[in-house]
Amino acid sequence: MKWKRVYPLHLLVLPSVLILIIFQYIPMGGLVIAFQDYKPWFGIANSPWVGWDNFKFIFEYPDSKQVIWNTFIIAFSKIVAGLIVPFTFALLLNEIRVMFFKRTVQTIVYLPHFLSWVILGGILTDILSINSGLANQFITALGFEAIPFLQNGDWFRTTIIVSDIWKEFGFSTIVYLAAITSINPELYEAATSDGANRWQQVLHITIPSIVPIAVLLGALSLGNILNAGFDQVFNLYNPLVYSKGDIIDTFVYRQGILGSQFSFSTAFGLFKSVISTILLVIFYRLAYKYADYRIF
Repeated sequence: MKWKRVYPLHLLVLPSVLILIIFQYIPMGGLVIAFQDYKPWFGIANSPWVGWDNFKFIFEYPDSKQVIWNTFIIAFSKIVAGLIVPFTFALLLNEIRVMFFKRTVQTIVYLPHFLSWVILGGILTDILSINSGLANQFITALGFEAIPFLQNGDWFRTTIIVSDIWKEFGFSTIVYLAAITSINPELYEAATSDGANRWQQVLHITIPSIVPIAVLLGALSLGNILNAGFDQVFNLYNPLVYSKGDIIDTFVYRQGILGSQFSFSTAFGLFKSVISTILLVIFYRLAYKYADYRIF
């Protein structure tokens, strides 16, 4: 009888499971070319095996260390800013008492999350163009020199980080607002009775109550320390900023797809995935220890 009750649910998830197996797990068999000198005309079965040579070449290749460093800097900056900005914004937004204005602001900052980087990349490229971009027209109108947002490596990193925060902080803010709404109102009533002002209530009640959520999100985000955002970087970068803006994912794309170095790029991608998995396990353990979060 139990099987008769649950089998429709199994049938319901079956298409999703099949899609996952076909498009996620079966292609993982191709990872064997990371240990081969893969030639498309020989195929996987006949390409010669080279063992760990492709992984050794990762650390011998001139650009590899810079690419790893770029990925770490961009990803870490996104994680830190992605925690601080929505945390602060949620505290400020929670203090607004005009509900119509509060909901309007929340909706406006939330909308960019639904736009793809293909669309936003085109918009930002036009706005930040050094010659005709709206931003630089405003800057030069004030008497300053135009800023090469997408042509200078240092400015490119800043642009990547700031634009990512602008796109995603509205979505993260909702998590903190939900945590704030779950705080027991009696705590605020008791604080008011004791003479605490709004700032003291925020400092001693609101912030301590949502810090565990921030710790949880931070711990989980650190598992993505080697994911700096392929979609975003790919749609904004150019050869002028490769030295500061090229990350592991874009580097693997250029070497593997454009450069036909299939084995080397697969080894680099596998190296990144293994390190990311290890970090994810570590930070899940930290999330369980300090925020009492567990998935199983």
